[in-house]
Amino acid sequence: MRLFFAIWPPPQTAAALHAWAESLACGKVIVRENIHLTLAFLGEADPAKAAVAAKPVRGRRHELPLEVARYVKRNEMVWVAPRATPRELAQLVEGLHAGLKSAGFILEERPFAAHITLLRKARAPDELPPLPRVDWPVDEFVLVRSRTSPRGSSYEPVERFRLSG
Repeated sequence: MRLFFAIWPPPQTAAALHAWAESLACGKVIVRENIHLTLAFLGEADPAKAAVAAKPVRGRRHELPLEVARYVKRNEMVWVAPRATPRELAQLVEGLHAGLKSAGFILEERPFAAHITLLRKARAPDELPPLPRVDWPVDEFVLVRSRTSPRGSSYEPVERFRLSG
């Protein structure tokens, strides 16, 4: 099973980000239901083992501000992100990565960079308009199963992990 850990925006936030991405008209817009921020990509893995590794991870609820939009020519994508990763998110990712590594999962070695991909196969937009003001409360992270087909990717939550106040 292809697995990853992520945080998901509320539906109204995903809708606003999706509409903003569509307005650029410069690439393949990510399906609204698939908009997320990846915390750790596992690839083919056992979901039970991944869930056991994630259960002891502790994190605090927080907001994810989206303040910056970038076009990345090398990857042909447009993403949005906070100016700086919130401390609570950085601590959550650090704890999750440590738990996964100690359980034997092999993760990418590059530093975590909080970003949400909104367009793929994108050409440089004429401009990146201001981002919509959105609320993205982070009160859980999710273990997700990824399935690919000729129609694209679909994601199915496997298990949710609540964050503390």
